[in-house]
Order: sequence, then structure tokens, then C-alpha cells
Amino acid sequence: MAKIIDFTGLFLYCLFIYWLSDQPALPVPSLFPFQDKILHAGAYFIMGVLAWRSFKHLRNRSMTLALISITFCSLYGISDEWHQSFVVGRSPDILDWVADTSGAGLAVFLLNKLRW
Repeated sequence: MAKIIDFTGLFLYCLFIYWLSDQPALPVPSLFPFQDKILHAGAYFIMGVLAWRSFKHLRNRSMTLALISITFCSLYGISDEWHQSFVVGRSPDILDWVADTSGAGLAVFLLNKLRW
């Protein structure tokens, strides 16, 4: 049952990210430079936690679990940037993808440290 809940949570979160990316603009006030990179890292930090929780049902070895989780989030991030290239008012940004992957990587790193 936990496996179904974890994968459902990850799936729904991915749908939420897709929906956000499908919007021409998001109502977020710009408070400082590169704020969007921190928002990307935070969003994918959450995805990294959800991915780690989901994939631990398939692979329990620490390094394998970390690589699968980060790879999933990174590939989703690059597909999200590609998706934005088709949305009016949005554009892909390689630095957004770097922030996505970094946020997921940080989450997985911390989860692996807490695990031991």
C-alpha cells in the first residue's frame, strides 16, 4: 500500500509541475535576481524526496537508489524545459534544468545521510 501511495504522490506532483509549466506566466513577484532558480531547486527538492520514497520500493541500495532518483528528476526537468519551449510566454533555460537537478540532488543527498 505504501508503494502505491508513494508512486501516486510522485505522479501527481509531476502532473502539478507540468500544469505550472503549461501556464504562460506565474503570479510570483520578483524579489531578487535568480529567484526563479531557487524556486526551481525547491520544487525539484520536493520531487527528489518523492522520487526517493517511490524508488526505494524498487531498489534499496543507497547508491543505486540515489542515481535512479536524481536521474528521474533530471530527465523530468529537461523534458519540462522542452515542454516550455511550446508554451506561449515561456522559454526553456538550461540554468533552470541545472537548478532542477541540483535541488533533486540535494534532497537525495540529505535523505541518504539521514538514512545512515
